[in-house]
Amino acid sequence: MAYFDAASAAPLHPVGRQALLAALDDGWADPARLYREGRRARLLLDAAREAAAEAVECRPDELVFTPSGTRAVHVGIEGALAGRRRVGRHLIVSAVEHSSVLHAAEVHEALGGSVTEVGVDRTGAVTPDAFAGSLLPDTALACLQSANHEVGTVQPVAEVAEACRAAGVPLLVDAAQSLGWGPVAGDWSLLTASAHKWGGPSGVGLLVVRKGVRFAPRGPLDERESGRAAGFENIPAVVAAAASLRAVRAEAAEEAARLRELTERIRTRVPALVPDVEVTGDPERRLPGIVTFSCLYVDGETVLHELDGAGFSVSSGSSCTSSTLTPSHVLRAMGVLSEGNVRVSLPPGTPAEDVERFLTVLPGVVAGVREKLGAPVPAGGVRGAERGVEESGAPAVDAPAGGTPAGTSTVVDALVVDALGRRCPIPVIELARVIGDVPVGGTVRVLADDEAARLDIPAWCEMRGQEYVGEEPADRGSAYVVRRTS
Repeated sequence: MAYFDAASAAPLHPVGRQALLAALDDGWADPARLYREGRRARLLLDAAREAAAEAVECRPDELVFTPSGTRAVHVGIEGALAGRRRVGRHLIVSAVEHSSVLHAAEVHEALGGSVTEVGVDRTGAVTPDAFAGSLLPDTALACLQSANHEVGTVQPVAEVAEACRAAGVPLLVDAAQSLGWGPVAGDWSLLTASAHKWGGPSGVGLLVVRKGVRFAPRGPLDERESGRAAGFENIPAVVAAAASLRAVRAEAAEEAARLRELTERIRTRVPALVPDVEVTGDPERRLPGIVTFSCLYVDGETVLHELDGAGFSVSSGSSCTSSTLTPSHVLRAMGVLSEGNVRVSLPPGTPAEDVERFLTVLPGVVAGVREKLGAPVPAGGVRGAERGVEESGAPAVDAPAGGTPAGTSTVVDALVVDALGRRCPIPVIELARVIGDVPVGGTVRVLADDEAARLDIPAWCEMRGQEYVGEEPADRGSAYVVRRTS
């Protein structure tokens, strides 16, 4: 198996494994006690804190260990908002933050606070001017990830931090995806991260609160970790997390160059090998090991299962892999295709041969899924590309004599496609199958109640050079209007 999902959890680094095993023998006692075993545990905890602080480039007494990265985010946001409650209750987040940040924002809003969500461009990046424009006199806190967890885009943290500092607003940075590659630039105020993202054990997060930042921990207080993380410290895991962070940072420069070359190979070759693919994320300002692409006319869950059977563990932001059947909030905010989304995130040490094997297997997997769904087969030109299913002999979707699929009808000058009750990628497939039956300048109205259609139909138009007219209300779901331009 080739594990290509390091953005979710990186394999435990060998140095971290060794540190974990060693600390199990010496780090089991209560570090708050004064006897020998307690002092030994305290030395291990303090050494781990100093090592982590060195990697973050902060003071050791500014950093505390938490039971998870998610918990670090929640404690950081709640504490910073509470510390500045006299200033106001306005919170700023980007539209592509990790769900832990967005969930904390939802709770804050439900309790009477206000939230501004800053949008992103098609690469997934915020603009510093847009972020600065959201700063208000009552803004208590702003949050911005250092790099996106789904598409790898690196955010302009330093520029945003400068704007926040000028406005007197603290900036919390979620550095979970990037901390293993280097410290976060800029004059940020709070920082969170999670050890399992850089090759440490799960169940260890860290929270940094710079000196001078107003911070009021919420909930019952504890004497441990400056009152910011209640409960007995998991010293063996903390030691392993700090050791692995130091180890991956020592290897970061060389490994980043190697992984960047491998992901660039995927970015450039996948569109050449697989028709109808959109590669997402910034091509330059991105993390070394993450590359994401979306395939038209593909069921994302089936693609992941097929790749798993072929020996590749990958992830997806496709709505077809979600129990809620809603597309990834990151892809939705970017306005890019969500169906058939594949995220490849390479852990350090990934052999180049595994990437080459992936590039060999992927085209057949995507073609096989498209064939099962009766998707169009590219054959040149609008009618050839979009009507290629019938021409190639692949199974059509209940098309009656005359070539118009079942569930469609002509109303005035518009062709209506009824895709109600059909899930991604069927609405887009049915749109593609009939676009060739519409004269240039004519329109197609796609009736759909799948949330992904709101994102994927405009994305299809962008990829196909057709005009997306807009969304109209319908008795059920929505009507998406597309005008044929060529």
